[in-house]
Amino acid sequence: MKRILTIAVLAVALLATVANAQEQTALKKVYNEDINPLEQIDQAVAQAQAEGKFVICQVGGNWCPWCLRFAEFITTDSTINAVVEENFVYIHVNYHPRKATEWSAAMMKRLNNPERFNFPVFVVLDEQGNVLHIQDSSYLEEGQGYNKEKVLRFFQNWTPKAVRN
Repeated sequence: MKRILTIAVLAVALLATVANAQEQTALKKVYNEDINPLEQIDQAVAQAQAEGKFVICQVGGNWCPWCLRFAEFITTDSTINAVVEENFVYIHVNYHPRKATEWSAAMMKRLNNPERFNFPVFVVLDEQGNVLHIQDSSYLEEGQGYNKEKVLRFFQNWTPKAVRN
């Protein structure tokens, strides 16, 4: 009986791994692993300053299914996408906790060490590059995806207009 139970548990784990791999293959990769994230952030801040917007850094990587799900979620929902486009320079900042680069520690320090919240994690910067808020993505989740109302509320609460009023 123990042997059958062990085989059943292993089979379920294998199926879950295969399903997760298939999902990651189907989702669009949005993180550029070849660029310096500090330069990427500097460019986004300069653009935000010129456009009167804030920056949102979605920190994570192509290795993270929740990161890719969120990227797809906000681009396919027209209401959320409109709020993001109007108010933010939105960037995907690559970070892999097991593959540190020469820039990893400096980037995390600059963003006030958001990795403590797991991934993806969202860092809102003002047009000067100052960290205004770090958002733990687990509060935005629902089931195997994200809750539209919670995500929309997060973005709306951190627009330049909302912060300045």
